[in-house]
Amino acid sequence: MGFIGLLFWMILFVLCWPLALLALVLWPLAWLITLPFRLIGLSVEAVFALLKAILFLPARVLGWRESR
Repeated sequence: MGFIGLLFWMILFVLCWPLALLALVLWPLAWLITLPFRLIGLSVEAVFALLKAILFLPARVLGWRESR
């Protein structure tokens, strides 16, 4: 989203510069607020991956391979 986000911000800056500057100031604050939720999501995803690995361990030991 890097280049596209910059392009949208430039268009917003041309159309309404106070709103663009407000978005520029508030973006790091929004990033900090959402950081704990992303960490929780990462942890939950890791727990599910661990559960999947534990549940499929007997099949892997017996020689089953996931087809790709």
